[in-house]
Amino acid sequence: MHKSRSVAGTNNKRVTNDMIILGIDTSCDDTCAAIVQDGKRLLSNIVNSQVTVHHEHGGVVPELASREHIRNIVPVVRESLRKAHLTNKDIDAVAVTVGPGLVGALLVGIYFAKAFSYANAIPLLGINHLEGHILSIFLEEKSPPFPFIALTVSGGHTNIYHVRDFGDYTVLGKTLDDAAGEAFDKIAKLLELGYPGGPVIEKLAAAGRPDAIGFPRAYLSKASLDFSFSGLKTAVALYFRKWCDHQPKENKIKIADIAASFQAAVVDVLVDKVVAATTRVGVNSVVLAGGVARNTYLRSRLQSVMAQKGIDLFIPGPEFCTDNGAMIAVAGYHRWTRGEGDDLTLDARSRFPVDQA
Repeated sequence: MHKSRSVAGTNNKRVTNDMIILGIDTSCDDTCAAIVQDGKRLLSNIVNSQVTVHHEHGGVVPELASREHIRNIVPVVRESLRKAHLTNKDIDAVAVTVGPGLVGALLVGIYFAKAFSYANAIPLLGINHLEGHILSIFLEEKSPPFPFIALTVSGGHTNIYHVRDFGDYTVLGKTLDDAAGEAFDKIAKLLELGYPGGPVIEKLAAAGRPDAIGFPRAYLSKASLDFSFSGLKTAVALYFRKWCDHQPKENKIKIADIAASFQAAVVDVLVDKVVAATTRVGVNSVVLAGGVARNTYLRSRLQSVMAQKGIDLFIPGPEFCTDNGAMIAVAGYHRWTRGEGDDLTLDARSRFPVDQA
Protein backbone atom coordinates (compact mmCIF):
# COMPACT_ATOMS: atom_id res chain seq x y z
CA MET A 1 0.00 0.00 0.00
CA HIS A 2 1.16 3.54 -0.67
CA LYS A 3 2.65 5.53 2.16
CA SER A 4 1.98 9.26 2.25
CA ARG A 5 4.96 11.52 1.73
CA SER A 6 5.25 15.24 2.29
CA VAL A 7 4.59 17.61 -0.59
CA ALA A 8 7.29 20.08 -1.62
CA GLY A 9 6.98 23.59 -0.23
CA THR A 10 6.45 25.08 -3.68
CA ASN A 11 3.50 22.78 -4.33
CA ASN A 12 0.85 25.25 -3.23
CA LYS A 13 -2.02 24.48 -5.59
CA ARG A 14 -4.95 22.84 -3.87
CA VAL A 15 -7.08 19.92 -5.06
CA THR A 16 -10.00 21.03 -7.24
CA ASN A 17 -12.71 19.33 -9.28
CA ASP A 18 -10.88 19.98 -12.55
CA MET A 19 -7.45 18.58 -11.82
CA ILE A 20 -5.20 18.52 -14.86
CA ILE A 21 -2.14 16.29 -14.46
CA LEU A 22 0.88 15.90 -16.73
CA GLY A 23 2.10 12.30 -16.67
CA ILE A 24 5.65 11.38 -17.73
CA ASP A 25 7.15 7.91 -18.25
CA THR A 26 10.74 7.21 -19.33
CA SER A 27 11.12 3.84 -17.61
CA CYS A 28 12.50 1.94 -20.61
CA ASP A 29 12.63 2.71 -24.33
CA ASP A 30 9.59 4.97 -24.91
CA THR A 31 9.54 8.68 -24.09
CA CYS A 32 5.98 9.31 -22.94
CA ALA A 33 3.98 12.35 -21.87
CA ALA A 34 0.22 12.70 -21.49
CA ILE A 35 -2.29 15.05 -19.95
CA VAL A 36 -5.32 13.70 -18.09
CA GLN A 37 -8.13 15.59 -16.41
CA ASP A 38 -9.69 14.29 -13.19
CA GLY A 39 -7.97 10.93 -13.55
CA LYS A 40 -10.27 9.92 -16.39
CA ARG A 41 -10.49 12.31 -19.33
CA LEU A 42 -7.59 11.99 -21.76
CA LEU A 43 -6.52 15.32 -23.24
CA SER A 44 -3.35 14.12 -24.98
CA ASN A 45 -1.09 11.07 -25.10
CA ILE A 46 2.28 11.29 -26.86
CA VAL A 47 4.70 8.35 -27.17
CA ASN A 48 8.06 8.55 -28.92
CA SER A 49 9.16 4.99 -29.65
CA GLN A 50 12.79 3.90 -29.79
CA VAL A 51 12.16 0.59 -31.58
CA THR A 52 14.23 1.59 -34.62
CA VAL A 53 17.14 2.61 -32.35
CA HIS A 54 17.29 -0.75 -30.54
CA HIS A 55 16.17 -3.04 -33.37
CA GLU A 56 19.66 -3.77 -34.71
CA HIS A 57 20.82 -4.74 -31.21
CA GLY A 58 18.00 -7.23 -30.66
CA GLY A 59 16.96 -5.56 -27.40
CA VAL A 60 17.08 -2.37 -25.39
CA VAL A 61 20.54 -0.84 -24.86
CA PRO A 62 20.24 1.21 -21.62
CA GLU A 63 22.73 3.94 -22.55
CA LEU A 64 21.15 4.48 -25.95
CA ALA A 65 17.72 4.62 -24.31
CA SER A 66 18.86 7.32 -21.89
CA ARG A 67 20.35 9.42 -24.67
CA GLU A 68 17.16 9.19 -26.69
CA HIS A 69 15.09 10.26 -23.68
CA ILE A 70 17.32 13.32 -23.20
CA ARG A 71 16.84 14.19 -26.86
CA ASN A 72 13.08 13.66 -26.85
CA ILE A 73 11.68 14.60 -23.43
CA VAL A 74 11.25 18.34 -24.13
CA PRO A 75 9.60 18.01 -27.57
CA VAL A 76 7.36 15.16 -26.33
CA VAL A 77 6.08 17.23 -23.38
CA ARG A 78 5.61 20.27 -25.62
CA GLU A 79 3.61 18.18 -28.07
CA SER A 80 1.41 16.82 -25.25
CA LEU A 81 0.63 20.40 -24.19
CA ARG A 82 -0.03 21.48 -27.78
CA LYS A 83 -2.37 18.57 -28.46
CA ALA A 84 -4.30 19.37 -25.27
CA HIS A 85 -4.44 23.10 -26.18
CA LEU A 86 -2.84 23.95 -22.84
CA THR A 87 0.19 25.78 -21.48
CA ASN A 88 2.43 25.11 -18.49
CA LYS A 89 0.23 27.36 -16.36
CA ASP A 90 -2.79 25.09 -16.91
CA ILE A 91 -1.12 22.05 -15.33
CA ASP A 92 -2.09 21.41 -11.69
CA ALA A 93 0.46 18.65 -10.92
CA VAL A 94 3.14 16.57 -12.61
CA ALA A 95 3.35 12.78 -12.10
CA VAL A 96 6.46 10.86 -13.14
CA THR A 97 7.56 7.22 -13.09
CA VAL A 98 10.30 6.63 -10.50
CA GLY A 99 10.57 2.84 -10.94
CA PRO A 100 10.88 0.06 -11.66
CA GLY A 101 12.92 0.54 -14.81
CA LEU A 102 16.32 1.47 -16.21
CA VAL A 103 17.90 3.93 -13.79
CA GLY A 104 19.47 6.16 -16.44
CA ALA A 105 16.21 6.32 -18.37
CA LEU A 106 14.14 6.98 -15.25
CA LEU A 107 16.38 9.87 -14.19
CA VAL A 108 15.69 11.78 -17.39
CA GLY A 109 11.95 11.86 -16.69
CA ILE A 110 12.42 12.48 -12.96
CA TYR A 111 14.73 15.47 -13.35
CA PHE A 112 12.51 16.99 -16.02
CA ALA A 113 9.47 16.56 -13.75
CA LYS A 114 11.33 18.10 -10.81
CA ALA A 115 12.24 21.14 -12.90
CA PHE A 116 8.68 21.43 -14.23
CA SER A 117 7.25 21.18 -10.71
CA TYR A 118 9.65 23.78 -9.28
CA ALA A 119 9.33 26.24 -12.17
CA ASN A 120 5.54 26.15 -12.12
CA ALA A 121 5.09 25.79 -8.32
CA ILE A 122 2.92 22.68 -8.65
CA PRO A 123 2.87 19.30 -6.83
CA LEU A 124 5.33 16.57 -7.80
CA LEU A 125 4.13 12.96 -7.67
CA GLY A 126 6.48 9.97 -7.95
CA ILE A 127 4.64 6.98 -9.43
CA ASN A 128 5.28 3.25 -9.54
CA HIS A 129 5.26 2.13 -13.18
CA LEU A 130 3.40 -1.08 -12.31
CA GLU A 131 0.67 0.85 -10.51
CA GLY A 132 0.27 2.82 -13.72
CA HIS A 133 -0.37 -0.40 -15.65
CA ILE A 134 -2.87 -1.60 -13.04
CA LEU A 135 -4.80 1.70 -13.20
CA SER A 136 -4.63 2.09 -16.99
CA ILE A 137 -8.07 0.48 -17.19
CA PHE A 138 -9.58 3.60 -15.61
CA LEU A 139 -8.85 5.49 -18.82
CA GLU A 140 -11.57 3.40 -20.46
CA GLU A 141 -15.27 4.22 -20.40
CA LYS A 142 -16.01 0.94 -18.63
CA SER A 143 -13.89 0.11 -15.58
CA PRO A 144 -14.08 -2.65 -12.94
CA PRO A 145 -15.48 -2.34 -9.43
CA PHE A 146 -13.16 -3.02 -6.50
CA PRO A 147 -11.86 -5.53 -5.60
CA PHE A 148 -10.44 -7.21 -8.71
CA ILE A 149 -7.52 -9.31 -9.93
CA ALA A 150 -4.97 -7.61 -12.17
CA LEU A 151 -2.55 -9.50 -14.40
CA THR A 152 0.24 -7.22 -15.64
CA VAL A 153 2.31 -8.77 -18.42
CA SER A 154 5.19 -6.92 -20.04
CA GLY A 155 8.82 -7.21 -21.08
CA GLY A 156 10.06 -6.77 -17.54
CA HIS A 157 7.19 -7.93 -15.33
CA THR A 158 4.62 -10.69 -15.05
CA ASN A 159 2.60 -10.25 -11.86
CA ILE A 160 -0.82 -11.04 -10.41
CA TYR A 161 -2.29 -8.52 -7.96
CA HIS A 162 -5.27 -8.42 -5.66
CA VAL A 163 -6.47 -4.84 -6.10
CA ARG A 164 -8.74 -3.74 -3.25
CA ASP A 165 -8.76 0.00 -3.94
CA PHE A 166 -6.65 2.78 -5.40
CA GLY A 167 -3.26 2.41 -3.70
CA ASP A 168 -4.15 -0.91 -2.03
CA TYR A 169 -2.42 -3.81 -3.82
CA THR A 170 -1.24 -7.25 -2.76
CA VAL A 171 1.09 -9.31 -4.94
CA LEU A 172 -0.31 -12.83 -5.32
CA GLY A 173 2.16 -14.08 -7.90
CA LYS A 174 5.26 -12.88 -9.74
CA THR A 175 7.83 -14.13 -12.18
CA LEU A 176 10.78 -15.94 -10.65
CA ASP A 177 13.01 -15.44 -13.72
CA ASP A 178 12.10 -14.23 -17.21
CA ALA A 179 8.97 -12.16 -17.61
CA ALA A 180 6.59 -13.29 -20.34
CA GLY A 181 7.48 -10.38 -22.62
CA GLU A 182 11.17 -11.01 -22.08
CA ALA A 183 10.65 -14.65 -23.08
CA PHE A 184 8.94 -13.50 -26.29
CA ASP A 185 11.91 -11.23 -27.08
CA LYS A 186 14.48 -13.95 -26.42
CA ILE A 187 12.66 -16.57 -28.48
CA ALA A 188 12.21 -14.08 -31.33
CA LYS A 189 15.97 -13.44 -31.25
CA LEU A 190 16.64 -17.20 -31.22
CA LEU A 191 14.37 -17.69 -34.24
CA GLU A 192 16.00 -14.66 -35.93
CA LEU A 193 12.67 -12.85 -36.19
CA GLY A 194 13.82 -9.44 -34.98
CA TYR A 195 12.90 -7.05 -32.15
CA PRO A 196 10.52 -6.48 -30.43
CA GLY A 197 9.64 -10.14 -30.14
CA GLY A 198 5.98 -10.03 -29.11
CA PRO A 199 4.44 -8.68 -32.35
CA VAL A 200 6.62 -10.77 -34.68
CA ILE A 201 5.97 -14.03 -32.83
CA GLU A 202 2.24 -13.29 -32.66
CA LYS A 203 2.13 -12.64 -36.42
CA LEU A 204 4.09 -15.79 -37.25
CA ALA A 205 2.12 -17.91 -34.77
CA ALA A 206 -1.13 -17.02 -36.54
CA ALA A 207 0.01 -19.30 -39.37
CA GLY A 208 1.06 -22.15 -37.06
CA ARG A 209 -0.51 -24.84 -34.90
CA PRO A 210 -0.47 -24.17 -31.13
CA ASP A 211 -0.65 -27.90 -30.39
CA ALA A 212 2.11 -28.93 -32.80
CA ILE A 213 4.79 -29.21 -30.09
CA GLY A 214 4.23 -30.06 -26.44
CA PHE A 215 6.43 -27.44 -24.84
CA PRO A 216 6.45 -27.56 -21.01
CA ARG A 217 4.11 -25.51 -18.81
CA ALA A 218 5.81 -24.51 -15.57
CA TYR A 219 3.09 -24.43 -12.92
CA LEU A 220 5.57 -24.82 -10.01
CA SER A 221 3.88 -26.07 -6.82
CA LYS A 222 0.16 -26.74 -6.80
CA ALA A 223 -0.65 -23.68 -4.71
CA SER A 224 1.81 -21.32 -6.37
CA LEU A 225 0.66 -18.31 -8.39
CA ASP A 226 4.24 -17.48 -9.38
CA PHE A 227 5.60 -17.77 -12.92
CA SER A 228 8.74 -19.24 -14.48
CA PHE A 229 9.50 -19.08 -18.18
CA SER A 230 13.22 -19.86 -18.24
CA GLY A 231 12.60 -23.61 -18.60
CA LEU A 232 10.26 -23.01 -21.51
CA LYS A 233 12.84 -20.79 -23.16
CA THR A 234 15.46 -23.55 -22.83
CA ALA A 235 13.05 -26.17 -24.20
CA VAL A 236 12.32 -24.05 -27.28
CA ALA A 237 16.03 -23.42 -27.83
CA LEU A 238 16.87 -27.14 -27.68
CA TYR A 239 13.98 -28.03 -29.98
CA PHE A 240 14.95 -25.33 -32.46
CA ARG A 241 18.51 -26.65 -32.69
CA LYS A 242 17.28 -30.16 -33.49
CA TRP A 243 14.75 -28.73 -35.93
CA CYS A 244 17.49 -26.84 -37.75
CA ASP A 245 19.55 -30.02 -38.08
CA HIS A 246 16.69 -31.60 -40.06
CA GLN A 247 16.25 -28.66 -42.41
CA PRO A 248 15.76 -28.40 -45.31
CA LYS A 249 14.75 -32.06 -45.24
CA GLU A 250 11.07 -32.88 -45.18
CA ASN A 251 9.77 -31.73 -41.83
CA LYS A 252 6.11 -31.53 -40.98
CA ILE A 253 6.84 -28.95 -38.30
CA LYS A 254 7.19 -25.39 -39.61
CA ILE A 255 8.78 -22.46 -37.84
CA ALA A 256 5.28 -21.00 -37.49
CA ASP A 257 4.36 -24.11 -35.47
CA ILE A 258 7.28 -23.47 -33.12
CA ALA A 259 6.14 -19.89 -32.60
CA ALA A 260 2.50 -20.91 -32.09
CA SER A 261 3.38 -23.72 -29.67
CA PHE A 262 5.65 -21.43 -27.64
CA GLN A 263 2.98 -18.73 -27.48
CA ALA A 264 0.37 -21.27 -26.38
CA ALA A 265 2.65 -22.55 -23.59
CA VAL A 266 3.03 -19.01 -22.20
CA VAL A 267 -0.65 -18.15 -22.49
CA ASP A 268 -1.86 -21.41 -20.92
CA VAL A 269 0.08 -20.68 -17.74
CA LEU A 270 -1.01 -17.03 -17.62
CA VAL A 271 -4.68 -17.93 -18.00
CA ASP A 272 -4.63 -20.83 -15.54
CA LYS A 273 -2.88 -18.78 -12.85
CA VAL A 274 -5.40 -15.93 -13.22
CA VAL A 275 -8.30 -18.37 -12.85
CA ALA A 276 -6.67 -19.79 -9.71
CA ALA A 277 -6.20 -16.26 -8.33
CA THR A 278 -9.87 -15.35 -8.79
CA THR A 279 -10.90 -18.51 -6.96
CA ARG A 280 -8.45 -17.90 -4.13
CA VAL A 281 -9.60 -14.35 -3.30
CA GLY A 282 -13.18 -14.65 -4.51
CA VAL A 283 -13.50 -11.81 -7.00
CA ASN A 284 -15.64 -11.50 -10.12
CA SER A 285 -13.52 -9.06 -12.15
CA VAL A 286 -10.13 -9.37 -13.86
CA VAL A 287 -7.97 -6.69 -15.50
CA LEU A 288 -5.35 -7.63 -18.10
CA ALA A 289 -2.70 -4.92 -18.55
CA GLY A 290 0.85 -4.35 -19.78
CA GLY A 291 2.48 -4.54 -23.19
CA VAL A 292 1.81 -8.26 -23.72
CA ALA A 293 -1.90 -7.54 -23.13
CA ARG A 294 -1.93 -6.43 -26.78
CA ASN A 295 -1.40 -10.05 -27.83
CA THR A 296 -4.65 -11.13 -29.51
CA TYR A 297 -4.17 -14.81 -28.67
CA LEU A 298 -3.84 -14.03 -24.97
CA ARG A 299 -6.80 -11.65 -25.07
CA SER A 300 -9.07 -14.15 -26.86
CA ARG A 301 -8.09 -17.08 -24.61
CA LEU A 302 -8.64 -15.05 -21.46
CA GLN A 303 -11.96 -13.68 -22.74
CA SER A 304 -13.18 -17.19 -23.52
CA VAL A 305 -12.17 -18.66 -20.17
CA MET A 306 -13.48 -15.72 -18.14
CA ALA A 307 -16.82 -15.90 -19.96
CA GLN A 308 -17.09 -19.60 -19.09
CA LYS A 309 -16.35 -18.80 -15.43
CA GLY A 310 -18.82 -15.90 -15.31
CA ILE A 311 -16.03 -13.41 -14.56
CA ASP A 312 -15.94 -9.94 -16.10
CA LEU A 313 -12.75 -9.20 -18.03
CA PHE A 314 -11.45 -5.67 -18.57
CA ILE A 315 -8.63 -4.84 -20.99
CA PRO A 316 -7.32 -1.34 -21.75
CA GLY A 317 -7.14 -0.18 -25.35
CA PRO A 318 -3.88 -1.10 -27.13
CA GLU A 319 -2.48 2.44 -26.71
CA PHE A 320 -2.79 2.09 -22.92
CA CYS A 321 -1.26 -1.41 -22.71
CA THR A 322 2.24 -0.40 -23.75
CA ASP A 323 4.14 2.26 -21.79
CA ASN A 324 2.41 5.63 -21.77
CA GLY A 325 2.18 8.80 -19.71
CA ALA A 326 -1.61 8.67 -19.38
CA MET A 327 -1.56 5.76 -16.94
CA ILE A 328 1.04 7.62 -14.86
CA ALA A 329 -1.20 10.68 -14.76
CA VAL A 330 -4.13 8.52 -13.58
CA ALA A 331 -2.04 7.04 -10.78
CA GLY A 332 -0.85 10.55 -9.91
CA TYR A 333 -4.41 11.83 -9.69
CA HIS A 334 -5.38 9.18 -7.14
CA ARG A 335 -2.22 9.72 -5.10
CA TRP A 336 -2.90 13.45 -5.02
CA THR A 337 -6.52 13.04 -3.94
CA ARG A 338 -5.25 10.93 -1.03
CA GLY A 339 -3.06 13.83 0.06
CA GLU A 340 0.21 12.22 -1.04
CA GLY A 341 3.11 13.85 -2.85
CA ASP A 342 6.88 14.17 -3.09
CA ASP A 343 9.57 16.81 -2.75
CA LEU A 344 12.64 17.54 -4.83
CA THR A 345 14.63 14.72 -3.19
CA LEU A 346 12.62 12.26 -5.30
CA ASP A 347 14.92 9.66 -6.88
CA ALA A 348 14.85 6.64 -9.20
CA ARG A 349 14.23 3.08 -7.98
CA SER A 350 15.27 0.36 -10.41
CA ARG A 351 13.45 -2.25 -8.30
CA PHE A 352 10.16 -1.05 -6.87
CA PRO A 353 7.49 -3.64 -5.86
CA VAL A 354 4.11 -1.97 -6.17
CA ASP A 355 3.02 -3.09 -2.72
CA GLN A 356 5.98 -1.17 -1.26
CA ALA A 357 5.24 2.10 -3.05
